[in-house]
Amino acid sequence: MGILSHCHVVITAGPTHEAIDPVRFVANASSGKLGYALARLARERGARVTLISGPAALVPPRRVRLIRVITARDMYRATVRTAPTADIVIMAAAVADFRPATIHRHKMKRSGTQRLTLSLVANPDILATVTRRKRADQMVVGFALESRNLLRQARKKLRATGCNMLVANTVAAIGAPRQRAVLLDHHGPMVHLPLLDKTRLARRILRHAATRWRAMQHD
Repeated sequence: MGILSHCHVVITAGPTHEAIDPVRFVANASSGKLGYALARLARERGARVTLISGPAALVPPRRVRLIRVITARDMYRATVRTAPTADIVIMAAAVADFRPATIHRHKMKRSGTQRLTLSLVANPDILATVTRRKRADQMVVGFALESRNLLRQARKKLRATGCNMLVANTVAAIGAPRQRAVLLDHHGPMVHLPLLDKTRLARRILRHAATRWRAMQHD
């Protein structure tokens, strides 16, 4: 029996792709490796795992329910639909905050144009929606990716979203094989993690989340 036996864990992973036209899209360099590692480790620890993955060139972990999505709105719908049955929700995906306001039906031609203005609109806030609807006994883990003032911005996001725990790291983490992170929650000091590969980092994040979740069940 693992530490997460009888627990349903929902994990989001990877980037989202926001179409501009049939061949171009707005995205980021997220590989999805951390989310996939979290899913594999949670399954090994006895959890029933649902992995909601944006486009990622990775082999899904065995015995994990996989929901493939493309856009931020796809991920929003899948996560909002799945989260109510979860005990722990870990939002590791690097979701696009904005999408093109217009998707062109045909491939856009350069036609001598030297400048192009792309109008963007906001995508729905998945973390804010899930935390707003979460149960008292449910654990929600958010992520904060910052280019400056990491700790200040992370504390602000932890308070603003209402999630139980936040994993904060810098933009250097996107696509990198190893990264540092800071774990924050409402009940203890910040935990500064050293430079770790994705599997070791996932192990530390999952251990911290599982410990907090189990403590919640006895409050």
